[in-house]
Amino acid sequence: MSGEPVCKKPCMMNIGTHNGQFHCDEVLACYMLKSLPEYQDAEIVRTRDEKELEKCDVVVDVGAVFDPSKNRFDHHQRTFSETMNSLMPKKKWTTKLSSAGLVYVHFGHQVVGKLLGLKPADHITDVIYDKVYENLVEEIDAIDNGIHQTDGIPRYHISTDLSSRVGHLNPNWNESDTDVDKCFHQAIKMVGDEFEDRVKYYKSAWLPARDIVQKAIENRKEVDPSGEIACMSSNGVPWRDHLFSLEEELGINLPIKYMLYTDQSGAWRIQCVPVRVGSFESRLSLLEEWRGFRDEELSKKSGIPGCIFVHSSGFIGGNKTYESVLEMARKCLQQQAKNGSS
Repeated sequence: MSGEPVCKKPCMMNIGTHNGQFHCDEVLACYMLKSLPEYQDAEIVRTRDEKELEKCDVVVDVGAVFDPSKNRFDHHQRTFSETMNSLMPKKKWTTKLSSAGLVYVHFGHQVVGKLLGLKPADHITDVIYDKVYENLVEEIDAIDNGIHQTDGIPRYHISTDLSSRVGHLNPNWNESDTDVDKCFHQAIKMVGDEFEDRVKYYKSAWLPARDIVQKAIENRKEVDPSGEIACMSSNGVPWRDHLFSLEEELGINLPIKYMLYTDQSGAWRIQCVPVRVGSFESRLSLLEEWRGFRDEELSKKSGIPGCIFVHSSGFIGGNKTYESVLEMARKCLQQQAKNGSS
């Protein structure tokens, strides 16, 4: 990448950012920089004085300059429109970057690699780099730039996201004696803990799940000839986004509708595959006449022994045995076929 940032020797280093109310993007940017050996002992200088900022080794979220060759990472200038895709064309994301995203683009592989004990260029580092951007940093970029998730009016307000929690750490309007810099460092600790937890989760739990999901997909026709029902050998496996990416990679034309797996008690679950990652809409929900019923009453309605429950929204159900939970999936597919032919 042209204009790569210059990392300097760790002596009397300063990271500059703006003073006043702080936000999640510069908090995360500062955390990422300080997690690297070059900047781990750097002092964070919170100011809008350009003369003071010019003395800093790296500046984030202030100064109206984006120039990685000078370690300046602001996104507020009128002409700024950079995205992950514009700076790294092999990446797909087109959300306008905040200072967090800018620092992540230029230093993120180093940060993630250090947390994983891998080289920045390692394939696993890059895989987890992408997941952390897609499931953490992009959200921060979008919120800071005022980009809504949808064009419509949201049905409810989310105020427990990371950006909101950082905002809550700012002093209240009527607290004049609060040390804002102390609050800022509390925010860095909170954001850093969440970032590190996310990186380590993807390495230790999410990535190993891929092989399990791939095996379930490859063996799906042994479960049912339709190929629309898959079964996993382990419970609690994070399978959804692996399933979507693997369907595409393996060229599966007929989408999988149901995933079967055991719960912690050893009973069986049937879960509907959503239409996309993060959606509450299913490709094919469980039958409407089963929803909200439990145990013997559900077994009578379905004609399937051992039923435990079907959720009122129809996205998940349970049964005591594999044979019966498979029968639940098959009946739903049969009903879809009848509806399609009628």
